[in-house]
Amino acid sequence: MPRDYYEILGVPRTATESEIKSAFRRLARKYHPDVSNEPDAEERFKEINEAYAVLSNPEKRAAYDRYGHAGVQGAGGVPDWTTMDFSDIFEDLFGFGFGFGRSARRSRSMPRRGADLKYRLHLSFEEAVFGCEKEIEITRDERCHTCKGTGAKPGTTPIRCSTCGGQGEVRQSRQTILGSMVQVTTCPTCGGQGEVIETPCPTCRGSGLERRTHKKVVSIPPGVDTGTQIRLTGEGQPGSNGGPPGNLYLVIQVQPHKYFRRKGDDILLDLNINVAQAALGDEVKVPTVDGEAVLKIPPGTQPGKIIRMRGKGVPNLHNNSYRGDQLVVLNVEIPRNLTPEQRELFQKLAESLGTEVTPQERGFFDRLREVLGG
Repeated sequence: MPRDYYEILGVPRTATESEIKSAFRRLARKYHPDVSNEPDAEERFKEINEAYAVLSNPEKRAAYDRYGHAGVQGAGGVPDWTTMDFSDIFEDLFGFGFGFGRSARRSRSMPRRGADLKYRLHLSFEEAVFGCEKEIEITRDERCHTCKGTGAKPGTTPIRCSTCGGQGEVRQSRQTILGSMVQVTTCPTCGGQGEVIETPCPTCRGSGLERRTHKKVVSIPPGVDTGTQIRLTGEGQPGSNGGPPGNLYLVIQVQPHKYFRRKGDDILLDLNINVAQAALGDEVKVPTVDGEAVLKIPPGTQPGKIIRMRGKGVPNLHNNSYRGDQLVVLNVEIPRNLTPEQRELFQKLAESLGTEVTPQERGFFDRLREVLGG
């Protein structure tokens, strides 16, 4: 007994027309003899075609559902190709279409958006924090000023392509398991345009485009960082066939600062203090991106202590009303060369403090990583 057509396509009897079509497309790609390694690919492909020829036709499907194979004897064979567009299936299989409704010329003549461009913009630390205006030079293709984008020398016009007769595509017959099919490819002479330029423009050499460099002042918002991309709409390569231009993306690269490091919207500053300042406390002036500010060091400060200076960080890129903090990491600097007077004072201090030591459960760098989030 012949196999059930629904079973062949792997769909239920309640399958919709689109589900049947999707199943056929999937199986056709898998079992086409020209691409499949299955030993029974040719027989399976014929079986799939026969099932689809019936189930894709509402009248034949109704007869099959009512009477089974007896109701559609002689109705198999190949599907009604005139109602279907299988060019994407054959493009997957062979890399080209067979002309089932798709046109290489139509595809070539469709408006196409221009390519995007990238520009690496270097900023100082302060420029990235507060924003700025920078002048940049953009080099891109633009419509040729001599031929106005036609590619032909002024006074001449493109002529119809003799290879494709102005169609932009060439057709060749090819024998397949399904019979004779027409292979449609882009015309190699005119590239799908249907026209050729006999006398190219001397400026653009027939391309219709020429390279130009423009200067442009761009605004950089506060809070950008290395890797931030700023889109300038319509400043990329020109489109083709009336399509819109691409975009220009500014890729930010921030130069390292002598003192500051950045972590998100916060600024980190390493500050060395002496033993007396750590033990007794002090008020010192420290640098910030806003200028010098007073920092109060509490008595008994330990190495690695972090003091937060509110609002002295980076404005948030997406909400400039919020600003991060400056985190000052204190390092107690031990003097290496003592004067005789300093040595005497430290010896007296050592006698008063004693020689007892206490093991530390966690090291300084562990605590520092914990505070800074890794």
